[in-house]
Amino acid sequence: MKIIVTGGAGFIGSNFIFHMLKYHPEDKIICIDKLTYAGNLATLKQLIADEKISFFKLDICDRERIYALFERERPDIVVNFAAESHVDRSIDNPGIFLFTNTLGTGVLLDACMKYGIKRYHQVSTDEVYGDLPLDRPDMFFTESSPIKTSSPYSASKAGADMLVQAYHRTYKLPVSISRCSNNYGPYHFPEKLIPLMIINALHDKPLPVYGQGINVRDWLYVEDHCRAIDMIIHDDDCVGEVFNIGGHNEMRNIDIVKLICSELGKPESLIHFVTDRKGHDLRYAIDPTKIYLRLGWRPETRFADGIRKTIKWYLENESWWRPLVKITTA
Repeated sequence: MKIIVTGGAGFIGSNFIFHMLKYHPEDKIICIDKLTYAGNLATLKQLIADEKISFFKLDICDRERIYALFERERPDIVVNFAAESHVDRSIDNPGIFLFTNTLGTGVLLDACMKYGIKRYHQVSTDEVYGDLPLDRPDMFFTESSPIKTSSPYSASKAGADMLVQAYHRTYKLPVSISRCSNNYGPYHFPEKLIPLMIINALHDKPLPVYGQGINVRDWLYVEDHCRAIDMIIHDDDCVGEVFNIGGHNEMRNIDIVKLICSELGKPESLIHFVTDRKGHDLRYAIDPTKIYLRLGWRPETRFADGIRKTIKWYLENESWWRPLVKITTA
């Protein structure tokens, strides 16, 4: 099969490409990425050089060029990772998030309608559900939880989800959606919490933590996420369905930062509390029962193991992140 992976030079998209090449070497992978600040072609350089994947620098909002690519390649599956994804950036500049995340999704859906596909899969986020109270650990997001966005980023992703579901209902386009908790692992852009803390700690720089660091996130190792998407797109019974993908690894931000300090042998005195983010969601927690029961998927990586693997990767791959550090830590 031919699979178009949009946003494939980004964090989760590139990990998904590595996963697919490992477990489905017979498939042809076509990677699309606009190569904005978070898209790093160095991640895929060797795959492109070895002709294991095809790469096209392309904006998913560019209807003419997207149509031309679909006309030429005739993909069977489209997996859309392409997105502006940093909440702080969405607060500063909402427009680009609406344009890429919502309107870009619409262009891809139109292309799928025009040229025909076996499956369109939308990679969404648990942030479309808003947040949960810190004092209710018994509460979790399910697929039937109401959409209640808190930031321009999450609103733009929710808008994309609604478009995907509308195209399925109106045009019978074969679609699926996954909403995942926070990912971590290799190739994570250094502006995000875990890689930023690792790299700053390595340089004995301040570790900026919003508020008092009590906000809670559910963390999932990126390979577990990729495996879940692989299972969804290869199961015909998943057409029209939404799946929550969570790790049952809830952690306070401050505890993650302290754990990173401990693993790297750095003092907690590096931690520096900063003014909290506007509209900062308190807690995300996903109930992944549906994907457990329907597909038998389970997260395989415990957070304690995953964070050590992630720290080890950043220690051993300085050549990947070094050119990016000046963007976020200078």
